[in-house]
Order: sequence, then C-alpha cells, then structure tokens
Amino acid sequence: MNILVLGSGGREHTFAWKIAQSNQCTNLYVAPGNSGTSAIATNLDLSVTDFKAIKDAVIANDIELVVVGPEDPLVQGVHDFFLEDEALKNVAVIGPQKAAAELEGSKEFAKEFMSRHNIPTAAYQSFTKDNVEEGHKFLETLNAPYVLKADGLAAGKGVLILNDLDEAKAELSNMLVNAKFGNASAKVVIEEFLDGIELSCFVLTDGKDYKILPTAKDYKRIGEGDTGLNTGGMGAVSPVPFATDDFLSKIENQIVKPTVEGLQKDNLPYVGFIFIGLIKVGDDPKVIEYNVRMGDPETEVVLPRLKTDLVTIFKAMAKGTLADVAIDIDERAATTIMLVSGGYPEAYEKGKEITGLEKVEDSIVFHAGAKDTDGKVVTSGGRVMAVTSYGDTYQEAIKKSYQNIENLHFDKMYYRKDIGFDL
Repeated sequence: MNILVLGSGGREHTFAWKIAQSNQCTNLYVAPGNSGTSAIATNLDLSVTDFKAIKDAVIANDIELVVVGPEDPLVQGVHDFFLEDEALKNVAVIGPQKAAAELEGSKEFAKEFMSRHNIPTAAYQSFTKDNVEEGHKFLETLNAPYVLKADGLAAGKGVLILNDLDEAKAELSNMLVNAKFGNASAKVVIEEFLDGIELSCFVLTDGKDYKILPTAKDYKRIGEGDTGLNTGGMGAVSPVPFATDDFLSKIENQIVKPTVEGLQKDNLPYVGFIFIGLIKVGDDPKVIEYNVRMGDPETEVVLPRLKTDLVTIFKAMAKGTLADVAIDIDERAATTIMLVSGGYPEAYEKGKEITGLEKVEDSIVFHAGAKDTDGKVVTSGGRVMAVTSYGDTYQEAIKKSYQNIENLHFDKMYYRKDIGFDL
C-alpha cells in the first residue's frame, strides 16, 4: 500500500524509518519531510495544515493510509476532513478526530475529562482575562512552586513553573491580559505543583481496545541538571528504570483503562496514539497532560524498540481489530541525544552545514530540523538531529550515542551531556 506521513521532524523520520521496513509498504511519502526522510521516502512540499493540498497529494499518489505526526492538523480536524470528503473517506487516518484531539488542544478540556473519569491528576482551576484577580487569589491558596499552563497549543512552551508568588501573579496577567502566548493563553489553567519524577506512557487505540508501548523519559530543559528554558526535548531513555511492574500495573488500571473507556463514554472517536505525560508521586502515577500523538524525542527511542510490523498495527487500528495484534518489544534499552542549534530555544541561525554523518556507526541518526541544500545537509530548525542507540543497559546505549556525536559537527552545535543523569 502507499502511505503518507505528515510532518517534518525527528518523530516523522522515525515513523518513515519504521514503515519503510515493512513489506506491506509499496510507496512512502512524507510531507513536508526533511533530509532524513528524503533518503527513504518521497518528500512532498506541502503544509501539514493545508488540507486541500493534502487531499490532492493523496489522490494523485493513490495513498491508502495517512499517519499524522504533529498535533496541529489533528486539533484542526484533519481526520474529520477525510471522513467528510467522498473521495477520501475510505483512506485510513492514524490520529484522533477533532473532538478527541481537544485532549491536547485544551488543557481545561483535558482536566475536565480527567475529573469526570476519576483519573488522578493535580488540583486545578482555570481563568481568563475577565477574572485575573480571582486567579491571583487562587495562587495565594497554593504553595510554591506555581504552575501556569496556557490552555491552547503553544508548541510545548506554554507552561511556566515559578517559585515566587508575585512573579506568578505578574506572569498570569502577562499571559491573560498581554497575550504572552497569543490565543493559546486566552485561558490559563493554574494547578498545584506535583513533586516527583516524570515519565511518559504511550498507548495505541482503535477506539475500543488498546495496546501499551514501552515507557520513556525525556529531558525538556536546555541546560544540564534540568536547568534553563523548556525545549521540545533534549533527549530520551526507554525503558524507564524506575517503572516497576507494580507501578506499570497502576498506570494501566488507574490511568490507561479509564482514559480509553472515558473516550468511549464521551463519544470521542479515537484511532491513534495517546501520549500520557505522567509524574510518579511517592509510589503513585498522576497525569500531567495528554498529547494526541507520539512525543518527540520519545518516538526516537520507543519505535526502535518495536519489533512488530508498524503497518500491520496501523491497519488493525484502522479496522478496529487492534486486539488481535501481538506487540513484540526489543528487550534492549534505547536512548537518544538531541543535537540543537546554538541559541535554541531562543533565536538561532539556520543553514549550517552538517558533517560527519557517514562516520556514524552502530547508532541511528534521525533528522529533525535538517534539509538537503545543493547536495549538502544543513540545519533548518532548532532541534537538528537525534542520535539513537541500543544497549543492554541505558548507560551503555547513552555512551554509544555520545561516542557517535563526536563524529558529527555543525557551527554552534549544542547538546546536553547528562541525559539519564537522574536515573
């Protein structure tokens, strides 16, 4: 079958890499793709939110399956667009419909969903510019640190964790009144701070049944020791060493099952990935957030550990027969280290030539913010490449990635040298 992956990052390169291994894939397309996907698929120069252009590409290339990488097209209703179009309605789409994508599109929606279905999470209230003063009063009832979350999509940067009450009040006003994150912060959720260690759980669902993929832990902060500004993610490790069988059982029974059952009860059609951001508080898991797609860079450590044919899984999800598929996981650990442009996550330069790719051995390089220009691979984004390795332990895998990073170079290249430091 002909398959289209929507997106241009490391997550989408990883999807393409895994799909290309299937003998069920005839022709593979990625839109818009990057320098990594161009080596294994045909890149299509179109925007992930230009549904008309996507339709034209699907028809022109006889595409039967569309895998949606990022959240934007899902929140804007790309799956609904396919279902409502006579020419597209029989094309399988991996990604939830618009109503269910609100789990990521709105923090308040997600919080109300968790409350309704008794899913453990932090206590919260939400505010708009019309009741900023009430927000200030609510902050006074909480202990530091204070967590402020823009309700809408803010490219992973709409969460502030502040230790000073006056600063928290000022930032709440800045988000609501001065639109610090644009429309995304027209509403802000304030929630209690949960003290613990974070991890991510990834679930596949066809809307009624589910399969749980390996856990992963990513590292969001730009600086070593988890300091500095939030990023899209600087590295990841899978499996998570502290996720014992007992803890994983709690995640499934207290969070995964009620989430999938809640989607059915609320009539929220869902065929795709559920990415559950968790925190381990004591011995118990609590939900920080839902995402309605795979994480990045977690995809770069989760999918390499999946032995089962990914196309077989996607076809079963689309047909509603996911329960019949056995998921086989590689016992080895996988780790990834993200190479980023100097200055990221703030201003950075693009167009820097990347050298040394041919010297990498025994690691997989997933391209993210990189593109082909005049026969060279150059930087085109903040997060440039993810270097993934396997190992019998996560320490061994991390060591292998760092050894290979020494072969790679671009001007002002930066990466964290302490991924896995807290495990």
